[in-house]
Amino acid sequence: MKTVLIFLFVALPLCGLCCGPSYVRGTEEPGLDQYAMSTGLDKVDLEKLLDENMKSLMASAVVAKWKEGGEPPVVSVFPIANETSEHIRDQLDALLSKVETQFINSGIATVVDRAQQDALIEELRKQQGGDFDPGQSPEIGRQLGAKFFLSGKVYDSAERTGDEKRVQYFLFMKVVEVQTGVVRWQNEANLTKGLVK
Repeated sequence: MKTVLIFLFVALPLCGLCCGPSYVRGTEEPGLDQYAMSTGLDKVDLEKLLDENMKSLMASAVVAKWKEGGEPPVVSVFPIANETSEHIRDQLDALLSKVETQFINSGIATVVDRAQQDALIEELRKQQGGDFDPGQSPEIGRQLGAKFFLSGKVYDSAERTGDEKRVQYFLFMKVVEVQTGVVRWQNEANLTKGLVK
């Protein structure tokens, strides 16, 4: 009987460790963030799309002019429109913070405080009785004192055949001059995810 109890105290906890899934941190499981767990957009996907766009922006003619101009221009970073069926608003907001951080830390632009911008957008929503209309961006930019605004949209295209699925994602971003409405930079980044057998 004593042997059976010792076995239960030793074997059962070990079975719990090796018989089922367990929670881990990225530091405990190298590459954990790299695994695709679905065909949906995840942190790695969104950062790849953003990084590709930001590399293009930083190499663009408009940023070269910002660097030459002495005083950095005031830029307003607008919400990235989600044109997919996924619920990724929070992740897209996190991307905006990365863009703001890159602008501020590089010194190429002064960024309008998002709280001030969000308050103005919310007031416009109340007046219009609906969602944020990107067509209002130039007017909001003027009211915020911005010379340029950066905006974007993420789209998807999905196909399914039998048990296989492919989803293509596109993140378009652009910089618009507030005074003229002229697009000074635009880029598209894309990636594909799939479920294959």
